[in-house]
Amino acid sequence: MVETNLRRQQAQGRLLIIGTALFWGLAGVCVKSIPWNSMSIMAARCGVGIIMLGINKKSFKLSFEKHTFLGAVMTSLTGILYMMSIKLTTAATAIVLQYIAPILVFIFTVIVQKVKPKMIETAIVIAVFGGCFLSFADKLDATHIIGNLLGLLSGITFAGQIIIFSDKKADSAEGMYLSNVMSFAVCFPFMFFDKNMTFDKRTLFWVFILAVFQFGVANICYARGCQKINKIETSLLLTIEPIFNPIPVWLVTGEKPGTLALIGFAVVIIAVTVYGLLPVIEMRKENAA
Repeated sequence: MVETNLRRQQAQGRLLIIGTALFWGLAGVCVKSIPWNSMSIMAARCGVGIIMLGINKKSFKLSFEKHTFLGAVMTSLTGILYMMSIKLTTAATAIVLQYIAPILVFIFTVIVQKVKPKMIETAIVIAVFGGCFLSFADKLDATHIIGNLLGLLSGITFAGQIIIFSDKKADSAEGMYLSNVMSFAVCFPFMFFDKNMTFDKRTLFWVFILAVFQFGVANICYARGCQKINKIETSLLLTIEPIFNPIPVWLVTGEKPGTLALIGFAVVIIAVTVYGLLPVIEMRKENAA
């Protein structure tokens, strides 16, 4: 009976994390389909997010504990930079460049925490940087360069978010909520100066999908799902996001990444997936021995 319940919990956790990845993957098509500027879009998303996350945690109180606050700042910056990146480069490039974060976290553990890397881990780091370089080098006009740089910056702040929220002193749930309040406060004034601000049915439809499903429902799924399965399985299932992200963008807007970006995209996804599988491979080797 206990084993049956455990398997049921794991199955539920996997479905929740898969749902999270698919909902998160809607960011590209939503942002590309909304004519507003990135700050206005972020304000709308975070406004709804404050309500949904507040109801889910049954409290609208804010925590300003140092680690939680710093994590919230990094989370807020990650969201804003990513939104801006999607507007200025392809959705596929934006998400691939953000996926440099797990590797930056690994480098942090090597340099700061003095963890000695294995040869295969070093090779994976080189592969990810190579893939990011190819994605970055695709379509290098002025607009895409800025978008690509913002995508890289979102990867750096995302790594900072992961590192800070990994500290036991930080409350990630409170930090996520606080980050929404911060982002809303920063971005809301931009809505009054947005020349592309319209409220036609198509725009409101994509704003609703972005705010309610891509962000609100996705984060609730993530908060519940990650408690039912381990971190390795969670990280592997979340690689569905960058794979899925460009598909609805292509179907709805016709946007296609260039050849270099596609090659870099494949390299990064494969490398990050292998990196996530390393603990499982090592565990099996130990059990076999």
